[in-house]
Amino acid sequence: MFSKTERADTVDRPPSPDAEKGAPVAVLSGARLSYPGIGDGGPEANGAEVDVLRGIDMEIGAGEIVAATGPSGSGKSSLIAVIGGLERPTGGEVKVLDIDLTTAGEAARTDLRRRNIGIVFQSFHLVPAMSALQNASLPLMLAGNFEAESEAAKMLARVGLSHRLNHRPSALSGGEQQRVAIARAFAAEPRLVLADEPTGNLDQATGDEVVGVMFDLVRETGASMLLVTHDESLAARCDRTIAIDNGKVRDTVGS
Repeated sequence: MFSKTERADTVDRPPSPDAEKGAPVAVLSGARLSYPGIGDGGPEANGAEVDVLRGIDMEIGAGEIVAATGPSGSGKSSLIAVIGGLERPTGGEVKVLDIDLTTAGEAARTDLRRRNIGIVFQSFHLVPAMSALQNASLPLMLAGNFEAESEAAKMLARVGLSHRLNHRPSALSGGEQQRVAIARAFAAEPRLVLADEPTGNLDQATGDEVVGVMFDLVRETGASMLLVTHDESLAARCDRTIAIDNGKVRDTVGS
């Protein structure tokens, strides 16, 4: 583990030893996601469905870091939403930790997120009225952990923010806000982390530092991660890269 004064900036580390053993944490077979059409004119009008994911087949192995790349609108963020149980697939099969998210109810999907999935968004998604400590401890509190703030404080120290526990998001830089979001995502020690363009609102130098922290936490905890990114250099640091285009997997690079 990192000490309270340590901050991990190194991204290029060997794959976790857990990567080659154990069942995959996520398996998608022909996964589809469609939305009811809206608007005037065009194929989306008159109730015609809009296909966002068009039959995704992929796995995320135990301890594996997978990058998902592709142009805007290709379905990358929808992939995060489906795997994270934020959206119910409209076809195919999506299993995360042996839970079928195609048939699971809202309560089951919420419980899965609270206990085993951490999510990092591009726009941080922090609660403005809460301090860094309160934001980071939120998933633990929702899960009924009576030591939520104590454990969140330790995680904030591990991302280099032990001196900013009582600051609200408005008093933090963009990089610090994303560190809080990372601490929140890892607070419950999830088995799967989903990161949707986590450096998209940060400058290059800050983004590199934040990514270093996140990758090291993934490696240290043995979690798996799906990282959506437009940054090819960041994708190259992952164990494997899948290219998404028009709602389908077009290519896979890596073992």
